[in-house]
Amino acid sequence: MIKNNFNFFRPFRFIKKRKGLFFTMIVLVFLVFSPINSLAQLNPDLSDSNKVNKARLKGVIITESALFAASMTGLYALWYKDYPMNGFHLINDNGEWQQMDKMGHATTSYYFGKIGYEALKWSGVKENKAIWYGGLYGSAYLLTIEILDGFSAEWGFSLGDFSANTFGSALFISQQLAWHEQRVMLKYSSHTTDYAQYRPDLLGSNLPQRIIKDYNGCTFWLSGNIYSFLPKSSGFPKWLNVAIGYGAEGMIGGHSNPLVYKGNTMPSFDRYRQFYLSLDIDLTRISTKSKTLDLIFDLIGFIKIPLPTLEYNTKDGFKGHGLYF
Repeated sequence: MIKNNFNFFRPFRFIKKRKGLFFTMIVLVFLVFSPINSLAQLNPDLSDSNKVNKARLKGVIITESALFAASMTGLYALWYKDYPMNGFHLINDNGEWQQMDKMGHATTSYYFGKIGYEALKWSGVKENKAIWYGGLYGSAYLLTIEILDGFSAEWGFSLGDFSANTFGSALFISQQLAWHEQRVMLKYSSHTTDYAQYRPDLLGSNLPQRIIKDYNGCTFWLSGNIYSFLPKSSGFPKWLNVAIGYGAEGMIGGHSNPLVYKGNTMPSFDRYRQFYLSLDIDLTRISTKSKTLDLIFDLIGFIKIPLPTLEYNTKDGFKGHGLYF
């Protein structure tokens, strides 16, 4: 069967069945677009110009179109072709994974928009057009997948996913329009948990899989840059952020935890939410003399830097972490 042959696409199956599993999407976005993003960072000569470089713009359009077509073909081969198509219908999956999947959707859409904007600016497209056309790339791409879901008997169009996708694009676009910079970023961190051992096929059987699949160890952050809201003469560090995080634990199933799995009795886990307050570092605001290092900082800027963190969760109340990731 095709699903067993296309091993490269196998991680996408978990994104589809748990559609907010954004980290794989983020990694793939940066892997796919890093050539364009690298050129934009290393050759920023047109970033503030009103002159469109037609060759660059053509390359961006062709690259993005080809990747879109290839990914849709892969999605169809992996998921849709073996299931019947139905009339368009909705599905309510808002109760799954304590809404962690929705946070993933928003973050994925946000970073798709960021890369789309930077690619168009590199091509010399005017600011407002780059903001709207590039910033909407994420939600437009994910909307295509939601529409395909809506016609598939196995899934359905999720209004919750659509709303999260729209929020991610709106967060990027609104800040770029208002400030021409991203003062509040969506970020991500992950650590391993003990929950994966009970359902390794769903939550991961090794470290790379658990980082991708186990929502119990994921945290999504809104990281705000303090300096950008202060007078320029404040002398405050430009790279220091304050971050608010959201996570959840106790989940070995989407809507609820199974009592028995593959003949084994499962422990009883309380499903609970976690809220975090921490400092953070905005790597994209650290100036260096190395364009390569600047590029690296830009590419990994979506990662929340481990720092002392205050947690409040709905099970145990407050607790502190010397370093939390």
